[in-house]
Amino acid sequence: MLYTLFTWLEKLHFPGAGVFQYISFRSAMALITALIVSMLFGKRIIDYLRIKQVGESVRDLGLEGQMSKAGTPTMGGIIILAAILIPTLLFAKLDNIYIIMMLLTTVWLGLLGFMDDYIKVFKKNKAGLAAKFKIVGQVILGIIIGLIMFFHKDVKVGDKIPIRASEIAAGDSVVTSANQGGLTYKYVTHRGATTTIPFLKNNEFNYHWLVGWMGKEAGHLAWLVFVIAVILILTFISNGANLTDGLDGLATGTSAIIGATLGILAYLSGNYELSHYLNIMYIPDSGELAVFVSAFIGATVGFLWYNSYPAQVFMGDTGSLALGGIIAVFAILIRKELFIPILCGVFIIENVSVILQVGWFKYTRIRFGTGRRIFLMSPLHHHYQKKGYPEPKIVIRFLIFGLLLAVVTIATLKLR
Repeated sequence: MLYTLFTWLEKLHFPGAGVFQYISFRSAMALITALIVSMLFGKRIIDYLRIKQVGESVRDLGLEGQMSKAGTPTMGGIIILAAILIPTLLFAKLDNIYIIMMLLTTVWLGLLGFMDDYIKVFKKNKAGLAAKFKIVGQVILGIIIGLIMFFHKDVKVGDKIPIRASEIAAGDSVVTSANQGGLTYKYVTHRGATTTIPFLKNNEFNYHWLVGWMGKEAGHLAWLVFVIAVILILTFISNGANLTDGLDGLATGTSAIIGATLGILAYLSGNYELSHYLNIMYIPDSGELAVFVSAFIGATVGFLWYNSYPAQVFMGDTGSLALGGIIAVFAILIRKELFIPILCGVFIIENVSVILQVGWFKYTRIRFGTGRRIFLMSPLHHHYQKKGYPEPKIVIRFLIFGLLLAVVTIATLKLR
C-alpha cells in the first residue's frame, strides 16, 4: 500500500519518496513494524486471550513442568500472523506474484490452524480438526501453489548466456564479469520447473528429467510431478513445525533462524549481479520476497519475547502450521526446496522421530505381540525431557543445531 503511495509521490518529486524503491529499506521497515506489532500489541492480545480463558489444555504425560503450563493462553499464532501480514501489506509490492503466493499461504494455513485451535478450545474437543481435513487443506494449497509456479507468466528463471557486445538487445539484463575472462553475459528468462541442487557446481535440476523416460509425453506430465513435489514438501514441513512446537520458544526460534537464511537466499537470487557473481540461479522479481521474510523474522522474534521459557503464550496450530507452510512455500518459490533437508533439519528430525516411533511400535506389536519404542517419547525433544534435561537446555541446544544447519546452507553457495 505504502509502496504504491510513495511511487505516486515520487512522480510528483516529493522529497525522500524514492527511498521506497529500495528493497533493503522496505525490508528494514517491515522488520521493525513486525517487531512493533508483535511486541506492542502482543501483550494486549495475550491479556485478551487470558480474559476469554483461551487456555492450553494439558494432558499429563509425566514430563517435568508440563502441568504448570495448563491454562497458559494459546492461539497466540494470531500475533504472528498479524505481525507478518500488516508489514507485508504496507511495504511490499502487492502486484508481485511471489508476494501474492506468500500472502495466500499465510492466510490459508493460518485459518486451517485457527479452525483446529477453535475446535480444541471452544468446542472442548482435544482432538481438534481431524487430521484428514488438515491434510486436505495442505494438499489443496500445494496444488494451487504448484500450478501457479508452473504456469503463471510472471514466474520465471533466468539463464545466463555469453554474448558479444554487438548482440546486446534493448531490454536485456546484462552483467559483466572480469573474473570469468572479461566475458559479457545476458539473462534470458523462461518458465520451467527448475530448481537448485546444493553442493554441485552445475547445480540446476529440472523436474522434466524425472519423466524424461516417457519421451514426448514428458512435457505434458512434468507439471504433475512438480505439483506432487510441492504438496509433499509443504505437508511434511508444515506438520514438522507443528510437532516441533512442544517446548517454549523451540518452534519460534527455529523458524526465525530458517527465515533469516531464506531471506538471504531470496535477496541474492533476485539480484542478477549478485546471482551472477555467486553463479546461482537468477529469479526475476523474487527479491521482493526479502520484504515478506523480514516481516516473518520480526514476527517470530517479537513473539519469542513472550514465548520464551517460561512461556506467557503458546502459538497453537494457528501459528505452527502457518510457520512450517510459509517456510516450505518460500523455499519452493526461490527454487531452494532441495536445501530443505539441510536448512529445516530440526523440523525434519522431529517429524521423522514420530514416524519411526509409531512405525516401530506398530511393527513390533504385530511381530512380537508387544509394542516397543525407539525413543523414550516422541517427538525427539520429549525424549530428552524424559532423560531429565531441563527444558531451556533442550531448546538452546536445538537452536544451536539449527543455526549450524543455517550456516551450512549459506556455505553451499560456494561449496560446490
